[in-house]
Amino acid sequence: MQQRTPAARRAQGGFTLVELTVVLVVIGMILGGIAISKDIVREAQSKRIFQFVSGWKRAYDIHFQRTGVVVGDNQIAPTYMVSGADARLNNRYGQVAGIPANYSRTGLRLCHGQGYPANSVGLGDAAALSEQNLHHLMERAGIAMPAGRAEGQEDRYLYTDSNGNPVEVQICFQWNPDGTASGSGNVMVLRGLTPDLARSLDQMIDGAPDAREGRFREQTTLSNHAQTNVREPGYEWGGNNTFRRDSGLNATAEDIGENRDEDAVMLLTAHWRMDQ
Repeated sequence: MQQRTPAARRAQGGFTLVELTVVLVVIGMILGGIAISKDIVREAQSKRIFQFVSGWKRAYDIHFQRTGVVVGDNQIAPTYMVSGADARLNNRYGQVAGIPANYSRTGLRLCHGQGYPANSVGLGDAAALSEQNLHHLMERAGIAMPAGRAEGQEDRYLYTDSNGNPVEVQICFQWNPDGTASGSGNVMVLRGLTPDLARSLDQMIDGAPDAREGRFREQTTLSNHAQTNVREPGYEWGGNNTFRRDSGLNATAEDIGENRDEDAVMLLTAHWRMDQ
């Protein structure tokens, strides 16, 4: 009868407990590394988008320095409002230029094309778009626009949400009247942000990721005017990357519905208040 060597007996004995433990540890490290790498990729993506929107703020500031007026305003009779060239001074006795309340046709959103349909990425969109074109105004002032999605689409930036769906950020500008919860005065409008991206940009811009405080705020979900919670502390960005906020005029952060991981992440609009 042929005797088996100790090595042969060990070969038929299967894996030891130590070997199984090592394999499980390695698998855990791989899975943990994948999860961490996803967070790193998303963080890097947020920083790239921050550089993109910061480039548009620089372009806005350079336009003011070169022309003496904000983008879309009238150099002959400045109103200091975005799209001020579209405004009309009311023809009433005693009304003078330079006072926003004396003008009509104010608050028109200045963009390059329509982009997202009105109120499709958060309620409270401006009533109408300006007939002026953001690209043409920048080119007329000799300002190089930030590199965006492609040539001719410098106001757009393409990224993927946390579920892997393609999303486009669009840059516009507008003037908000007094009492606007997302910030009165001239603002940059960022359409097409996921809630997590909005919080990340908010933290990088003003250090306070709150939807109602600081220079970076969520476009209001109601009428965009005279909110009772305009100074409410701790007001969170509507929804998040896991839950989709229900639609409706009275939608709030608590009014959320199911959003599966195979669905597109909900989108919203933010306002970044400008210095001029």
